[in-house]
Amino acid sequence: MQKRREREPWLVVAAALHLPVRLMKGKAMSTIETVSEQRCFGGVQGFYTHVSESCGPMRFAVFMPPAAESGPVPVVWFLAGLTCKAETFTIKAGAQRLAAELGLALVMPDTSPRDTGLAGVTGDWEFGEGAGFYLDATEEPLASRFRMYSYLVDELPRAIAGRFPLDMGRQGIMGHSMGGHGALVLALRNPGRFRSVSAFAPIVAPASVPWGQKAFPKYLGADRAAWAKYDATQLIAAGARFSGHILIDQGEGDGFLLNQLQPQRFEAACEDAGQKLELRMQPGYDHSYYFIQTFVDDHLRHHAKALTA
Repeated sequence: MQKRREREPWLVVAAALHLPVRLMKGKAMSTIETVSEQRCFGGVQGFYTHVSESCGPMRFAVFMPPAAESGPVPVVWFLAGLTCKAETFTIKAGAQRLAAELGLALVMPDTSPRDTGLAGVTGDWEFGEGAGFYLDATEEPLASRFRMYSYLVDELPRAIAGRFPLDMGRQGIMGHSMGGHGALVLALRNPGRFRSVSAFAPIVAPASVPWGQKAFPKYLGADRAAWAKYDATQLIAAGARFSGHILIDQGEGDGFLLNQLQPQRFEAACEDAGQKLELRMQPGYDHSYYFIQTFVDDHLRHHAKALTA
């Protein structure tokens, strides 16, 4: 008797969610490979890989809510911080339950390319692999692989739009620490792309604090004008605006608050510019994912209000 052929994982998920096959196996299907897919709060949590033109081989995670059964859903991007991966927020934040209820897809990219083979990009948690700072490096040899800004603005959105039932006209973005810096910069530099933005303990002024002053010269060279394009505080001061209001949560017990984060710089710039900002200082909370778990529901509701209205 002939052995029955097992169904491909993407077909199993498509059938479970009743998704049109054309949405799951389009042009991007040949470049995106499934690592794993599991049922989660009625939806599907998956991990995927593909080969990026900007960064080389990359890994990312997507949570599709059960509302995707009925058609394209809004999407919220989460950019993680130093040392983190696509798995970090996906596993630690506990965001899928409410995202499923609100009908939001979540996309969690990695924080940098991996296994680049480039000298000096491993062994230092503040720079290189795991610390891409969501910018396009201009210094060689880093410029060949560390192009996270282009990857997130152009390449990954096109790839996932061709694979998943996402409403790319309704996007929000949030992040933590280095990822909070990335979320603010992407939102400010791409007017109209995102309807909502929020951050947990973001690095709001990297050009003025040790983390950025260490990484930016290696990625971008000595020209501080190049640094300013990736500094949310300087972008606001130079005239960049977000059309809605920005939500930031910052723990008052965060060990990086005074030296690396300095949210008052961004607050002052927003006040001078008339940019709407809600900065919530949270007593006793630190920089950890216990902090993020506590307030992630507030952030998801903030995004849902803008994306599902």
